[in-house]
Amino acid sequence: MFRYTKLTALREVGFWLLAIVFLAPFYFLVTTALKSDEEVLTTSNLAPPTSVDFSNFAEVLTARGNSNVLLGLFNSVLITAGSIFFLVLLGSLTGYVIARSTRRWSRAVYYLFLIAIVLPTQLGTVPLYIGARTVGLTGSVWGMVILYTGMLLPLSIFLYAGFFRGLGTEYEEAATIDGASRTQIFFRVVLPLMSPATGTVAILAGLIVWNDFFTSLIFLGGSANQTLPVAMYYYIGSLVSSWNKIFAIVIVSMIPILAFYLFAQKRFIQGFAGGLKG
Repeated sequence: MFRYTKLTALREVGFWLLAIVFLAPFYFLVTTALKSDEEVLTTSNLAPPTSVDFSNFAEVLTARGNSNVLLGLFNSVLITAGSIFFLVLLGSLTGYVIARSTRRWSRAVYYLFLIAIVLPTQLGTVPLYIGARTVGLTGSVWGMVILYTGMLLPLSIFLYAGFFRGLGTEYEEAATIDGASRTQIFFRVVLPLMSPATGTVAILAGLIVWNDFFTSLIFLGGSANQTLPVAMYYYIGSLVSSWNKIFAIVIVSMIPILAFYLFAQKRFIQGFAGGLKG
């Protein structure tokens, strides 16, 4: 039977204090973004806004030119969603083949993808840019989707292969007896059991693609398809000490990826725990 002791109460107080410490930056972020220009300079950071002012968000979302945050947000959503889709599709298929193959080459290929994860992507930036420019993929949203898919595919395959190796073949054998084809077995039986791995791949890849600044700056530089981090860079560069507007654009950039994480966090946690429950 659970007993509520003094040690339990002390532990709860400690966790609440720790939560307040971690949430304090978000408090400063929100309260500052909702203050007017005058109030930011005349009031303390701890003080809440005397009157909620959404004009900072309106100004951020109506910026034009290189600082077009709304267009950058749209492009980032397209690139991130497209990259996640192809990483899940190609990563799961390749990881399944590697995990189920009994030939010697499968283990060698698995370690080859592991090496590709360790190597820094920046080493191949110059030849990758030359190749992408040659085939017309620079300055294009779909070119960035292809680029991120190739860059993060080793990570996706590595995660999926590890999960597939921990999954027994009983379900596949039962589906084979029922007359299902290999394609039906994979998409209707195996892949649904991989929802923890899918959530892990989706969140990790989504965070990397959404927050990436260097690759977008290089491959989309000078085009009208710049991503949100690049638009933020240009917008913040035009400001001096307008922290309310700077914090407003930070909040705008956080909302989509935070909402996606809250949606997929259950599968993400199951993925790190190694669970295979659907």
